[in-house]
Amino acid sequence: MSSYIHDTINYLKQSSPAQDEFYQAAEEVLSSLKPLLDRNPKYQKHNIIQRIVEPERQILFRVAWVDDRGNVQVNKGYRIEFNSAIGPYKGGLRFHPNVTAGTIKFLGFEQIFKNSLTGLAIGGAKGGSNFDPKGKSDNEIMRFCQSFMTELFRHIGATIDVPAGDIGVGGREIGYLYGQYKRLTGKYEGVLTGKGLNWGGSLVRTEATGYGAVYFAQNMLAERGDSLEGKVCTVSGSGNVSIYTIEKLYQVGAKPVTASDSNGMIHDKDGIDLNLLKRVKEVERARLTRYAEQRPNAVYTPVEDYPAGRNGIWGVPCQAAFPSATQNEVSEEDAAELLKNGCICISEGANMPSTAGAIDKFLASGIAYGPAKAANAGGVATSQLEMSQNASMLQWTFEEVDAKLQRIMANIYRTASATAKEFGAPGNLVLGANVAGFRKVADAMIDQGVV
Repeated sequence: MSSYIHDTINYLKQSSPAQDEFYQAAEEVLSSLKPLLDRNPKYQKHNIIQRIVEPERQILFRVAWVDDRGNVQVNKGYRIEFNSAIGPYKGGLRFHPNVTAGTIKFLGFEQIFKNSLTGLAIGGAKGGSNFDPKGKSDNEIMRFCQSFMTELFRHIGATIDVPAGDIGVGGREIGYLYGQYKRLTGKYEGVLTGKGLNWGGSLVRTEATGYGAVYFAQNMLAERGDSLEGKVCTVSGSGNVSIYTIEKLYQVGAKPVTASDSNGMIHDKDGIDLNLLKRVKEVERARLTRYAEQRPNAVYTPVEDYPAGRNGIWGVPCQAAFPSATQNEVSEEDAAELLKNGCICISEGANMPSTAGAIDKFLASGIAYGPAKAANAGGVATSQLEMSQNASMLQWTFEEVDAKLQRIMANIYRTASATAKEFGAPGNLVLGANVAGFRKVADAMIDQGVV
């Protein structure tokens, strides 16, 4: 069976060249599936592996827009609709200069299994552009979003494909995208999630991914007779996921001491000043040097001063770590440093933040390790709760949505943990999450025939 997986990866390298992140994501999932594939030959009989690694639809388009100086700018737009076996396509839009087709494919592939694990009726997709919102005026961002949606609108719908936000796409961008969708279609429907609260959004959506990563960590530790209370925690990033991970960590009695952005990191040994971080990042949209200016005891380290081949965040001693910035931010060397310094819990808020080497070290150590597709599923789960509210034209309270989120994260943990035990690998939540997520989608694909 391992040769079947090996052949599939080689096939991807030929059919989808120069997409290393996608190969990494596919290999991580497929290598975990060997026990399931050995036990159930039906998946090979129906050629599920080769079917599931190919997106159902890949949309690549030009986005032309006019900047404030009157110059025409051109970016690439993507929407990769990966799998709709268990529900309409669901997954975020990422606006970042490093976005490529490979980035979107790896994210969309991961989304299939993450969405499956939530237990909700949503398929997997991802989209975005190499547009960089940083340094752009509101009017420039509006014009870009309108041009982006002028192409995308023909491919999405409330029961077809429901995009959300991701890196570079927050409430402002979702608002501009939704306005253009409504203008083009004349439909007021739940076609995007992450909307404003006064026009169809859901409470807890902004907080959901960060809160969910903390809830997942709590579930992992509870089974080991432990908790987050009193623990020093390191968090990377300073966007929504990071900010609300930090917020929830304080609420459960933990002490988050780090944050980072693309320029550097802060280590605040007294604990991150959450209100200051929110003001710097959500209001002023400034760099973390601004935080350090106003917090004398915080130590700021620029990226160029990080240890060679390492991320400075993971050198800060902690008991629990929450990688919440971007893919492959935790190297094998970083993992060794975390373990050496006494880290006993990793809960991933970003998508695929740990390299394959880092994952191997975490699993071998036996610590509580929550892989991204399980630990950060709270965001997309709450997006589906927003879809449910839109469909019924209701808005639930913060407490109602948060309670549902807590139940969903607990169920994801139980499912991944039980599946790992079923296949003789107790505690290996990578195997448990991958097998459980895959099995549900693969069985639905078999039921629906060769389509």
